[in-house]
Amino acid sequence: MRHVVSELVLDNGSRGLLINIPDASVMTFDFNFRAGEYLVDENKIEVPHLMEHIILGANDFIPRARDFQAELEKNGAYNNASTGVYDITYEAECADFEWERVMRLMLIAISKPLFLEEEFRSEFGNVAEEMAARSNNHFRKLGLTMSKEFGLIARTDEEHLKLMKNVTNNDIKEHYYKTHGSKNMRFIIAGKINKTRQAKIKKILEEINLSNEGERFILPDEIIIKPSKPIYIKNQTVKNLYFYLDTFSKDRLIDREYDALSIVNTFLTETLYSKILGTARELGLVYGMNSGISHTKNSSNWWFGAQVSFKNSLPLMDIITKEISNLKNGKISNSEIKATKQYALGRFQRSAQTVGGTVAGYRNRYFFDEVIEPYDQIPTRIMKINKNDMVKTTNKMFTDKIWGIGVLGGCGYDFINELENRLALLWL
Repeated sequence: MRHVVSELVLDNGSRGLLINIPDASVMTFDFNFRAGEYLVDENKIEVPHLMEHIILGANDFIPRARDFQAELEKNGAYNNASTGVYDITYEAECADFEWERVMRLMLIAISKPLFLEEEFRSEFGNVAEEMAARSNNHFRKLGLTMSKEFGLIARTDEEHLKLMKNVTNNDIKEHYYKTHGSKNMRFIIAGKINKTRQAKIKKILEEINLSNEGERFILPDEIIIKPSKPIYIKNQTVKNLYFYLDTFSKDRLIDREYDALSIVNTFLTETLYSKILGTARELGLVYGMNSGISHTKNSSNWWFGAQVSFKNSLPLMDIITKEISNLKNGKISNSEIKATKQYALGRFQRSAQTVGGTVAGYRNRYFFDEVIEPYDQIPTRIMKINKNDMVKTTNKMFTDKIWGIGVLGGCGYDFINELENRLALLWL
């Protein structure tokens, strides 16, 4: 959507983006605090998640969680919150006509929670149910287990569930007052924001009742290590196998490298005619396959994952090895690069058709390292990527030889070792 971005820096230390979308009929609000799991004792890892559940509940304005939710949602507004290793983000979306009411309600909830003991007990039960449900997600369980083995800050949902008993309401209050200061808050507000509305937003945010002591917490220094052997989660009830393949670079990718690897990702797995997924589908080996890029403060990760039957898994590994090896050796045509970039360009344009989609283009980068993504330049960045960029960045992701495969299923270690042997050629 057509939009203009400006950064608002407040006297209380908060800062964020205002995205003016003149044609918008809704407003969205994201309020982010560096308050995730890395800031608590590892035996009380569920403190941030439980706190997130309690914050958008009873507060000084409406002292009962259900009544607060009823008031916020009465005209169809939506709100939610999410917790991760690094951050907690509170979000809302509403019709344009009630933006101020919903924004004020969200800020009251964030700044004036009551931390009622009965709500702590209720949310304790709700979070336990959530963790139990999440533990049935095989990809999630495998991914978290692998992250932990690679040295990242991660615990499985079963571990979170076992450690919940260590958390008290006082722990949550302590974490809230430690992390929810104005200098630790970042925000993105998007919608129809003219100059009058911008001034009102600024005034509301400057009046938020949060401590102005402290600073924005820095991200942790996570040291990536290569697991000593493949990761195996035995589950005989799974008739096929779930796998992830991860490779790391000790360096953060610069923008051009990230753009190049994103194009490589598209080329290999993101369409039904892509080199890995397309070939595997053509041979009837796998229904779907995903890949992606992530990063920590100091490193970058490239991963591949799929469900696949035992009999098809070895030929799938051969396809992965062959196609990535070809790319590492520069075996890609100009016509293939052009077609991949055209697909990436169209996908980008489709992603920005809503207010929420536009915000998503800024959210991760701004909350992670306070960089304002040059959104309008992304089409140009896509088209500038060339063969050398793609080959060089692909090779970079294999240079440090920090990699591993993880499998959930009932195949046994001997079979996984064979899968690993097929893939190991990529790191020679």
